[in-house]
Amino acid sequence: MHDLVSRIRRLAPSCGPVRLVGVDGHAGSGKSTFAGRLADGLGGAPVLRLDDIASHEELFGWTGRLSSQVIDPLGRGEQASYTPYDWRARAFGPPRPLPPAPVVVVEGVGAGRRALRPYLALLLWMDLPAETSWSRGRARDGEEQRRFWDGWVGAERRHFADDPSRPFADFLVREFGKGYEVLPGPVGAADPNRPLTHGDGPSAVC
Repeated sequence: MHDLVSRIRRLAPSCGPVRLVGVDGHAGSGKSTFAGRLADGLGGAPVLRLDDIASHEELFGWTGRLSSQVIDPLGRGEQASYTPYDWRARAFGPPRPLPPAPVVVVEGVGAGRRALRPYLALLLWMDLPAETSWSRGRARDGEEQRRFWDGWVGAERRHFADDPSRPFADFLVREFGKGYEVLPGPVGAADPNRPLTHGDGPSAVC
């Protein structure tokens, strides 16, 4: 992750003193795993998972809550505090702190939506086709979540039809062997002349 991490650290703050880095993609595309590895590469950067902000009643109607609980306080250089949603209990839990760290990774479907993009220093899109992503997600969650997935797919289709993220991505992230291939995205950010390719093994190119 060295090259990508170095680029992120050189970015200007985008939300008060914080560099918000969005990791978006279809459900099941590997956002959480990649975001976790990126956060580790950044020395333990906080990760805000949008699954904690959304709810059964508001699969995508959570921008107001995100703004009031996270964006506004971070923009003032203050510690944020959000109430993570428990998908089994169908209720919001006790407040969880989110410090105004130099970099905060925001991962989840809709991390690159238009309401959030003005506050992002960088947007990464997990470049896996929708149907492949959803199949992986269904296999991961099992029969218990079948009914939820049946409703989710339609909601996600409607969201991205109205508010696409991929066209605004700075980089596209693709699984590549044991690591990832990171390519310039549609907006042509950073150095468009060569991809960032990195992996977990010694043969990886950074």
